[in-house]
Amino acid sequence: MASEKPVSSKVWSTSKPFLNGGLSGMLATCVIQPVDMVKVRMQLGQGSAVHVSKTMLQTEGMGAFYKGLSAGLLRQATYTTARLGTFRILTTKATQANDGKPLPLYQKALCGLTAGAIGACFGNPADLALIRMQADNTLPAAQRRNYRNAFHALYRIVGDEGVLSLWKGAGPTVVRAMALNMGMLASYDQSVEFFRDTLNLSEAPIVIGASAVSGFFASACSLPFDYVKTQIQKMQPDETGKYPFSGPLDCAAKTLKAHGPLRFYTGFGVYCFRIAPHVMMTWIFLNQIQKLEKNAGL
Repeated sequence: MASEKPVSSKVWSTSKPFLNGGLSGMLATCVIQPVDMVKVRMQLGQGSAVHVSKTMLQTEGMGAFYKGLSAGLLRQATYTTARLGTFRILTTKATQANDGKPLPLYQKALCGLTAGAIGACFGNPADLALIRMQADNTLPAAQRRNYRNAFHALYRIVGDEGVLSLWKGAGPTVVRAMALNMGMLASYDQSVEFFRDTLNLSEAPIVIGASAVSGFFASACSLPFDYVKTQIQKMQPDETGKYPFSGPLDCAAKTLKAHGPLRFYTGFGVYCFRIAPHVMMTWIFLNQIQKLEKNAGL
């Protein structure tokens, strides 16, 4: 029996970053879901945040703000579980290889890039289900899919379109996730070290401050990719049937040449308001979960 304890302890220590990451992301989603729902309706051209919120409340009721919650939770259970768990495992291994010294920023960034790619691959099916469920009520009645929940959505997508359709749009999603997580994960660890070791702040200001910095850099690193993706998705052919861009790289090159680098940050304030709150809530919940485990001796 004594020989089983180290094995059990090793399994728990390995799985804990993944479980904690997924749980913190799911809790953050429960808080942020209404904001995300309004954001999706705004992107579909239904008006300002105030107009969208008022219309949803009047025509669909309070439950409309949590439409697609099951898919959002499933996405966090896959995407955030994989990315936060992978990031912590990678940084732990890298720190051990660095003789216990803090990692330089570029190594944290590389760990974040890797974790983002892995997380996006796991999370794409749930992300697809979430977007479709949130947008369903905006379609004409005859075109609505009427998914009951995330699992019903996945079942229908596989049945109607095939298994590989679950990874539809995965390429741009993975690239964007790599950029977002490089900014989010690397900046959080770097900020914690700075606030703790240089400014000698207490725990609460460290977590809140580092979470805010992380949310900002997650937005700053991912918006250019999000901008290009949006331009590709909404482009229309001209009278000769030719599209303005042949692909994402062509779009980025032409935009840079015609408008300069700041064009990629159009709407940064609104975008940051979308991304940063979920990032901040994820880190805050993760910190609280870790404190509870420490107090419980886990």
